[in-house]
Amino acid sequence: MALYNESAYPENRGMRKEVNMSLEVKNLTKKYGEKTVVDGLSFTLEKPGVYALLGTNGAGKTTSIRMILGMLACDGGQVLWQGKPMDAMHMNVGYLAEERGLYPKYELMDQLLYFAKLKGVSRETARERIAYWAGRLEVEEYLYPAKTKGKKAEKPKMADQLSKGNQQKIQLMAALLSEPELLILDEPLSGLDPVNTDLFKGIIREEMDKGKYLIMSSHQMATIEEFCEDITILNRGKAVLQGNLNQIKRGYGRVNMFVKCDRPFEDIIGKHGLPILNDTPDGKQLKVTGEAQALDFLQDLLKEQRQVVKFELREPSLHEIFIEKAGAAQGEEESAAADRQQAGNGGSHEEK
Repeated sequence: MALYNESAYPENRGMRKEVNMSLEVKNLTKKYGEKTVVDGLSFTLEKPGVYALLGTNGAGKTTSIRMILGMLACDGGQVLWQGKPMDAMHMNVGYLAEERGLYPKYELMDQLLYFAKLKGVSRETARERIAYWAGRLEVEEYLYPAKTKGKKAEKPKMADQLSKGNQQKIQLMAALLSEPELLILDEPLSGLDPVNTDLFKGIIREEMDKGKYLIMSSHQMATIEEFCEDITILNRGKAVLQGNLNQIKRGYGRVNMFVKCDRPFEDIIGKHGLPILNDTPDGKQLKVTGEAQALDFLQDLLKEQRQVVKFELREPSLHEIFIEKAGAAQGEEESAAADRQQAGNGGSHEEK
């Protein structure tokens, strides 16, 4: 693995960089015909860190990202960087798309040099940075074919010769080569095994430590909880929940209780009338109204001598909040659509 090359990134020497920038998305809207796919999306990154843009499939996340980048024209709203209209063509933005964005039949090195040139990185600097990231991401064999004495040199690799995970590594390299001010990651961990997932996470943390602004979209809620302070959850193009994740969780209170005992305790669960959210060999997840009910339950366990192996009371996870908010919003939308259809048909089936 290559060692960190300070000559490739001289601006990163020493401590975290001081920055004074901000990104503001104001009332971003996109329509296709009569269908509104993004409906007045607004959020702000006032300081470096990671902002999460979440939603179900088709919620409008990728469309929103493409409008922020200027890849799609918006039908309303604007995106500001440092208080001025953002022009992704003339500012340093890195973008890791969910879809594979490499040219399948071109050599990887040529593509990376081309992408770096588009961002104004000199060829010499680009080669230094490619060498660093190739070692860091463990893809040197694909960019630097082995030369064995007496044997014909291997041909440079094309993008379509790589696995999905290794293509993801090359795309991350392309996004990072210009040392971007703003980094947008759309499903960055897609197609990665656990080892490479940890590798990507380490790189994301390093970008945070450099004082970068990041937008991340992911269906992996546990990953979002690792990195993001602020979130937006989209459903059918509308924001159904926004704000600081810790504050959102505190608003729910500690209502999730995890219990494991050395003896069955279903009778005590029934006595307290607690819903069982999840039942696993490692214990049961129960829903309580708050700490008072949880302590009453614990006292009964001890009173009945059901030796407690595990007892934990915590706030709901982002996964649980996501299911609640996105699922509820989707149910309301489907109900409204059914009402509109019924009205258009002139009333209920019984009235026909």
